[in-house]
Amino acid sequence: MKRFLILTLLFVAASCQLLAQDEPIIDKVVAVVGKNIIKLSDIENAYASVRVSQGYDRPFENRCSILENLLISKLLIHKGEVDSTEVTDEDVETNVQYYLKYYERQYGSKEAIRQATGYSYDELKDLFTKMMHDRILTERVQSSLTSNVKITPGEVTAFFERIPKDSIPMIDETLEIAEIVITPKISENERERIKIELNKMRERVLNGEQFSMLAALYSEDPGSSAKGGELGFFTRGDMVPEFEAAAFALKPGEVSPVIETMFGFHIIQLIERRGNSINVRHILMSPKVSPEDLLRTRMLLDSVAQEIRLGHITFADAARRYSDSPNKIQGGLVTHPSNGGSRFTKEELKQLYNNISFTNMNAGDVSNAMIMKTEDNKDAYRLVTLVRRNPAHQANLVDDYDRIYNAALETAKEEKVYEWAAKSIKNTYIHIDEEFRDCQFRLNWTGK
Repeated sequence: MKRFLILTLLFVAASCQLLAQDEPIIDKVVAVVGKNIIKLSDIENAYASVRVSQGYDRPFENRCSILENLLISKLLIHKGEVDSTEVTDEDVETNVQYYLKYYERQYGSKEAIRQATGYSYDELKDLFTKMMHDRILTERVQSSLTSNVKITPGEVTAFFERIPKDSIPMIDETLEIAEIVITPKISENERERIKIELNKMRERVLNGEQFSMLAALYSEDPGSSAKGGELGFFTRGDMVPEFEAAAFALKPGEVSPVIETMFGFHIIQLIERRGNSINVRHILMSPKVSPEDLLRTRMLLDSVAQEIRLGHITFADAARRYSDSPNKIQGGLVTHPSNGGSRFTKEELKQLYNNISFTNMNAGDVSNAMIMKTEDNKDAYRLVTLVRRNPAHQANLVDDYDRIYNAALETAKEEKVYEWAAKSIKNTYIHIDEEFRDCQFRLNWTGK
């Protein structure tokens, strides 16, 4: 089934494939919608990104499907341009910086990006700027067309019943887990020690030493220390509030006082201000929990685990009493970061809990206390219990209603967009190259 609503992902997939293209494509314009063009390379790059999942048996049909998705996308862009749908430079810049930072983290430097992709940093930024503008515009127009689409429980049932019996998907086994997390407290002496060290470094910079050299030697931020503490351009809203407030208050070359964030203590130097974006260096040092406090925490959690195993307290009550994690209010039940539910596949749990094997755990089993890093990179210990196993099964309306509802809603939105597109085609200039005029499109793009 074609899914128009993944079009925005195709934009990203196409751009990534473009950057990794091994063989050059002899390019040409294969379609025009209004004043927006679709090139052969757009189709080929998107096809390369999806062919693994769709196979090679119907390459022409797959390319036709991709082209129709791109045609609808360009039609949405055309509507956004005609209606003057607003996409601000700040909206675009925020997204562009996200992807540029991703590439810098992946390759390590701007020169390494150029060698890997064939694009200079500025060329890459121009490419992403155009792509992100079109992506945001497409999403906003699409949202305006589908925001009022609603479905009833009866429509969800009808949607599910239309799926052929042999096409109803299998749902993998999922597990529900709960945890108790205790983060040892850092002593005030340790906090003062870190602040004194950073103030000494600040004085060294003010006396002429290079900030970048000190960052490379002493900063505990692994993502930036190798680059002399440089973070790259960011805008307001990208960083935690305390860091952002200090950074945006600086003048070029100026060094901030010591500031505290959830990650530790920092000093910051402003490198450059460019419109609403700034580029800074920083040195991060994080207070450390003493070995004695870590040992006490582990012993406390091991004793809690024993009390749970003996039946003196339930895991949920122990979580509410001892845990430092926000999920303590729900008895420690872990929430899926993507869908907000409580069910995880084994592969997902392997990524989240790489030091725990759930293969042989039974419901109610409790792990021993294990060391971990919190989201803000602090040392902590946790207990984990398996709450429930949900065996693999064929999807059904009782166990998988939320999944089926979401699929039905996305299909209803897709149909709404196709209905709109069918009408809009009649009033929009559209040209399809002869190479693709034999495609069996769902909509009448060629006017035959």
